[in-house]
Amino acid sequence: MDVKIGISPDSWGIWFPDDPKQLPYNLFLDQIAAAGYEYMELGPVGYLPSDVATLREELQSRNLKVAATFVMAHLEDPACAPEIERQLAVAGELVAGTGGGYIVLIDDVYSDLWTGELLVSREIDDDAWKRLVDKVGAVAQLSRERFGLQTVFHPHAETHVEFEPQIERLIDETDPEVVSFCLDTGHHAYRGGEPVSFMRKHHRRICYLHLKNVDHDKRKEVEANGITFAPAVGQGIFCEPWLGAVDFEAFRDVLQEIDFNGIAIVEQDMYPCDIDTPLPIAKRTREYLKEIGIG
Repeated sequence: MDVKIGISPDSWGIWFPDDPKQLPYNLFLDQIAAAGYEYMELGPVGYLPSDVATLREELQSRNLKVAATFVMAHLEDPACAPEIERQLAVAGELVAGTGGGYIVLIDDVYSDLWTGELLVSREIDDDAWKRLVDKVGAVAQLSRERFGLQTVFHPHAETHVEFEPQIERLIDETDPEVVSFCLDTGHHAYRGGEPVSFMRKHHRRICYLHLKNVDHDKRKEVEANGITFAPAVGQGIFCEPWLGAVDFEAFRDVLQEIDFNGIAIVEQDMYPCDIDTPLPIAKRTREYLKEIGIG
């Protein structure tokens, strides 16, 4: 087993290119290095320097390596094709230009994250599903051909691919030679899935991980009261790995069984958060993963 550990800007409450609630990017990079991480995701385009040479210099000065960044859009909607192409062009150049290897592809949310108001239908028909499947394959093919990057599809809460049956359908209907998957342990458990058994069953398609946990009691409260994603995050639904519903030692055992070799990104979603909160959590999480033998 060879797990390369990184961390995401989400773990610092960084959701937007520019937001007064967020750390300045140079302080954020300093803290990643101080917390003991080698790899990182780039986060929302525009938060970090968008000039490849400048970004590369900022990372190299702190001995940080890029794993990936994300592309997120309504994949089933033909009207979003230009936006997907725009995002991929920018993201692909940044990741490839800084030595990263992955594009994390996410279907956009169907509801307003704060109010819960539906933006598009929660369910999509077979024609729309086929468009989504085709777009996932097309993005993966293009990112490989144009940038030499591997696309990993990331199931996400409040999107059209969030529950285990939906994820398994997408796995079944995409080309394993082209499309791989990111298992986010926190999002999976947030939607009632069991990431340990899911990883064991589908590990041949999963080469990239997001590691976080979900507070069991808060998840039940969120589900019972219909609390939407962003307020749930603000209430601390995602927690440090040893505190939540996901059994990380059992997850480690599966990684050992399958001899997992890949990237694992710590991503404890927090927004907004106090400026002094993320760094101690990031340090404790890195030490915990070392202690249990992940990375």
